[in-house]
Amino acid sequence: MERTQLGKTGIEVTKLGFGAMEIRGPRVWNGRPVADEDSEKILNAVLDVGINFIDTSYDYGRSEELIGKFISHRRSEYILATKCGCTLVDHGDHDETPHIWTRENLLHNIETSLRRMKTDYIDLWQLHGPTVQQAEDGNLVEVLKEIQASGKVRSIGISSYLPHIPTYIRSGQFDTFQIPYSALEREHEELIAEAGIGGAGIIIRGGVGQGEPGAGRGSEDRWAVWNKANLDDLLEEGETRTGFLLRFTLSNPYLSTTIVGTKSPIHLAENVVYANKGALSANVYEEAKRRLEVAGSKPGTVYVP
Repeated sequence: MERTQLGKTGIEVTKLGFGAMEIRGPRVWNGRPVADEDSEKILNAVLDVGINFIDTSYDYGRSEELIGKFISHRRSEYILATKCGCTLVDHGDHDETPHIWTRENLLHNIETSLRRMKTDYIDLWQLHGPTVQQAEDGNLVEVLKEIQASGKVRSIGISSYLPHIPTYIRSGQFDTFQIPYSALEREHEELIAEAGIGGAGIIIRGGVGQGEPGAGRGSEDRWAVWNKANLDDLLEEGETRTGFLLRFTLSNPYLSTTIVGTKSPIHLAENVVYANKGALSANVYEEAKRRLEVAGSKPGTVYVP
């Protein structure tokens, strides 16, 4: 499994990471039920295939708890990233996840995350999507640095998006940025380059277009650009659409890792196959970008079908 440096953190990560939101369970954001034995199986399979970067969040349902339960004994084998600013509020048949951007809540987040995941440090602690105003009002960077100084956190980052992320990038205060991006959603492409050139680690989420058509979360609109760009013509024999998308994402020169979530060992194995094939050839990569731009998916532009 190919590895690279996570920006200037000194942390080495596999270019294919694992997003642990898929094991959150049904109480958060209409997640699918997942048995404990299936969570145990997928988490250990991730490590067994050589993936060393696991990303989760305080508000991903049972995700942190299950990481602690099933792989904390393998803690030396993985880089652990989680997010803060979150809450989980019991609403009977489901949990709501409002954010609270205060020092008190971040202190609660770190202690709870450490306890759940049965570890005494987090490799990467990320703010979970605050606006610039929320970050300033809560002095959130100062709180991150305070907790980093305690040794409970190695590096600090933020999961963000437009319109807020340019300000965060230019502040120079974060080690990493987690950013949504794929061939089907290129609006952050230039900002990824800006952050990467500045030395930050780049964690891409949504790098396989959030699943095949019909998978939910607006996937039909998202995949309309694929059809308009005739990207099926660029597939290698036997290559899947999501496999191509993963390789397109891995072709981005500023990527440190892309987190792909699944609770299926079969899907995990498929992701590993395509990740091990590596980046697209330069010719195919440039042709894909050319076709996407003609179809309306351009850097800095939100595609509207």
